[in-house]
Formats: sequence, structure tokens, C-alpha cells
Amino acid sequence: MAQQGVEKVGVDKHNLARTGRMALYGGAVFGPAATTWFKFLQQRINLRNQNATIAARVLTDQTVFASTNLFCFLSSMAIMEGTSPKDKLDSTYWPALQKNWMLWPVVQAINFKFVPLDHRVLVVNFVSLGWNCYLSYINSQGKK
Repeated sequence: MAQQGVEKVGVDKHNLARTGRMALYGGAVFGPAATTWFKFLQQRINLRNQNATIAARVLTDQTVFASTNLFCFLSSMAIMEGTSPKDKLDSTYWPALQKNWMLWPVVQAINFKFVPLDHRVLVVNFVSLGWNCYLSYINSQGKK
């Protein structure tokens, strides 16, 4: 989606390896990790007030999971591309984390308040269609 919808590289210049790396990370790393994470939050973070519980889950999600997942994503992309994880992190981690904090706290607050546990990863996957375009784009910019 990023290559065609955002960068408009055209089908003939589509980078299949880049698409494969994104699919591999999403399917093998993010999907299982997010499912386990949401179960953990549901079981371990329960306060007396529902809104306080949601705020604590969002805060924990954004400080622990989001920052760690972004670190793993950028590092693993660099390794699969044969480039330096340190250089990738130095050039893209902080700007991407700041953008993450502009989007995901609101998404997760709505997710935790209104969506049953079994469907939370589905909500994240839907929003991630756009978010992953951004990640793919910034990841590809570090090589130029």
C-alpha cells in the first residue's frame, strides 16, 4: 500500500522484498505479540474505576509495548535489509515514536473502552493499514 498509494512507484518498480519484510514482521512478530499483550493488559491492569483502568492500559501500552515494538520493527527491518540497526534507529525511531503518540493513544482508548478483547487486534490491524504505510515509508527513507 505504501509503495503504490503513498509513494506511487508503479507496479513495475514495486519492491516485493520490502512487501515481504513487512508481511513477515506483521504475521510472525506483531500479530502474536499484540494478541498476547492485549490479554496481559486485560488480566493485569484493573483499577476500581473503568476510566482509570483504560487510562492505565493506554499509558502502559504506549510506554512499554509501542516503544518496544517500534524498536523491534526498525531493528528487524534494518537486519533483513542488511543495513545498520543503529543507523536506522538513530534516524527514524524518535520521529516515528512521536507520530505514534499522535495516533495510537486515541485509538487504544476507544479500543479498550468499547471493543471486546477478542476483537481488539482486529481494530489495531484496521488502523494499522494506514500506520504501516507510514512505517514502511519512513523505513525506506533511511536508505536514501
